[in-house]
Amino acid sequence: MTERLRAAERLHPHVSLWAMDEHRIGLQPITRPVWTPTGQPAIRPVQPRYEWLYLYAFVCPETGASQFWLIPEVTKRAYQLVIAAFATSLGAGPHHHVLLVEDGAGFHVPPAEGHPPGIETITLPPYAPELQPVERVWNLTDKPLTNCCFDSLDHLQDTLGQQCAWLETQPDLITQHTLFHWWPLCMN
Repeated sequence: MTERLRAAERLHPHVSLWAMDEHRIGLQPITRPVWTPTGQPAIRPVQPRYEWLYLYAFVCPETGASQFWLIPEVTKRAYQLVIAAFATSLGAGPHHHVLLVEDGAGFHVPPAEGHPPGIETITLPPYAPELQPVERVWNLTDKPLTNCCFDSLDHLQDTLGQQCAWLETQPDLITQHTLFHWWPLCMN
């Protein structure tokens, strides 16, 4: 990864290194341990239902910049649309090259014409989630959802959307969770 980053920095005036991943969240409750007074049982509302939303997260561990996209499905087409929107939001192109680290999910397929200009992907080895910085962000996104039972996907989406909007304003928190000691830093 470092060699590709250095080569991209030589060719392009501005290079940034981002990581992205997807997270499935739904009406199936996320449970975590809770403290209760001695002798009293922990009571958590549970009403298992199988409806899902998907959260695409993009983080730049070096700067703490982040973007979150809530979408209803994870498909090749959804992936392509989100990558295109991400590239546009960053201004990726001839003057801003973005290296995007992602896992090898089967739907990570660029359109026939390739990724948008300025976007290049780097695929992590299989079965290596510990190398993916975004994996450490899920605890932050899930925080207001844990031990809660939502009435509908709309209510869940509102709560998750508020958390993600707040996280986008917290670059120091994102960096604390994603900037691994071995993560290559851009020189520009």
